[in-house]
Parts: sequence; C-alpha cells; structure tokens
Amino acid sequence: MQRPRAPRPALTALLTLGMLLGAAGGAAAHVEVNTTTAQALSVDATVTFSAEGESSTAGITDLKVTLPAGLAPADITPVKTPDGWAFTPTADGWTVAGPALAPGAAAEFSVKVRQLPSSTSVVFKTLVDYSDGHTDRWIELPQGDTKPEHPAPVLALRPAAAGATPLPAATPSASASSSATPSADASSAAPSVSASASATPVASEKDTESITTIVLGGLAAVVALGTLIAFAVRRRSSRREK
Repeated sequence: MQRPRAPRPALTALLTLGMLLGAAGGAAAHVEVNTTTAQALSVDATVTFSAEGESSTAGITDLKVTLPAGLAPADITPVKTPDGWAFTPTADGWTVAGPALAPGAAAEFSVKVRQLPSSTSVVFKTLVDYSDGHTDRWIELPQGDTKPEHPAPVLALRPAAAGATPLPAATPSASASSSATPSADASSAAPSVSASASATPVASEKDTESITTIVLGGLAAVVALGTLIAFAVRRRSSRREK
C-alpha cells in the first residue's frame, strides 16, 4: 500500500520557508560580539567584535560603534585592531578604521570595558563601511516575534556576582585637568628660563668688551714702546755719525 504523497505546492512552501529561515539565521551572525566574562558588573572585561565581509568586490574600511546606556567613551580602552587600523573615541562610542581589508575578510577587534552595565544584555549598534562607499547598518532590534533583517550585535549577560557594586563614573575631565597642569607649570617656568637665557648673552658681551679694551690697550702700549725704541735707536745712530 503506497503512502499518500504530499501535494507539490505544500512541499514547495516548506522548502521556501526553510530557505528564508536559513537566510535569517545567517544574517544574525554578520556582526558578533563576545566576551569570556559575560556577567553584569564585570570589571575590565575584554569584549571582541567580528564583522563579516558582506561584499565580494569591496573590503571593510571602518566600523562605527555606538555605546549602550550605562557606558561612556571613557569606559572603553582599545586592546587589538586589524593591522594598520586606528581606534578613535567619539561622543557616543568609537570608530575603528584603516586600510581596506580584502573583499570578504572579517574585521575583528577587541576593547576593554571598565565595567559592564548592570543589565541582562548590552546592545552595540554598529555601522560597517566598505571601500566602495556602501554601508551596512547593524542597528535593528527585535520587535515582538519579528526578527530584524539587520540585527544589532547584542551581548547577553549573566546576573552580577554576589557583592558586586558599580564603580564610580569615569572622569575624563579630571585626566584632562591633570594633563593641563604640566603645561601650566611649563608656562610659568618659561619666564625664568628666558630671563636667565637673556642674561647670559649680556654678561658675555660685557666680558667681550672688557677683553677687547685690554687687548687694544696692550697693542697701543706695544706700539708706543716700539716707537720710543725706534726713536732712541735713530738718535744714537745720528750721534755716532757726528
């Protein structure tokens, strides 16, 4: 007895659904964020980002990351970037940029977070720019049961350890003021340095004038003595002739 075959339209619909689900699953992995200390309030957590190259003809040139609530640019320190790339803090996050990578190559970098927020997840909205001017915007969040087409990287966090407390907020202004202090000291010290420097040439000029006077005086005395000797020699010669 033969089993009833599934209608062809139904089989086609199942295959199409499978392809769509597979595509959605692949899209969710285009930009990933991971850490070995995925726990709320973890201190000095190294977070790694990986953005897959979406183009077969253009390479990734930079990534712009927006910080979530609870984190400030002063909380982020670069750890590792692609060769030749630079890490630049921005008002709301940071940028990692450099020479274009090979088409299809992933851009991977890591940063150190001073302390992860006290939350169940952290969202790092990311823009990926390519050498041909195209930009992938990985900034979308799930809406109900609908999966976004360009999901933002999300770092899931375990509950904080017992006794963990938030650190005091980072104060970049304090570091700026401390760096300004040496320049203030340098400027205040500058007049004394310039004064001593200007005094030195004056003293040397006076010394030079004194030496010149002595030398000229000595030369004048030598000339005068020579004149007297020559006069005495001539006078003596004239007496002998007489």
